[in-house]
Amino acid sequence: MCIAFPGKILSIDKNNMAMVDIGGTRLAVSLELLDENVVCGDYVISHAGFAIHKVNEATAQENLAFLKELHTHEIY
Repeated sequence: MCIAFPGKILSIDKNNMAMVDIGGTRLAVSLELLDENVVCGDYVISHAGFAIHKVNEATAQENLAFLKELHTHEIY
């Protein structure tokens, strides 16, 4: 199973790479797969080093809260 994570774009460099904050962890992701224009402060869903979809802040926060809740429960 693959999980894509929402994160906030902190910066974008000239090579179309973004520094994204995902729940306190910073990760460099490529913006090459996005059809939408994004700017610093936008939220994107990231998977395997690529931003794959732009989302609004409410959706991003809801998904991060759900992932945090999953992390607090033991999974067998």
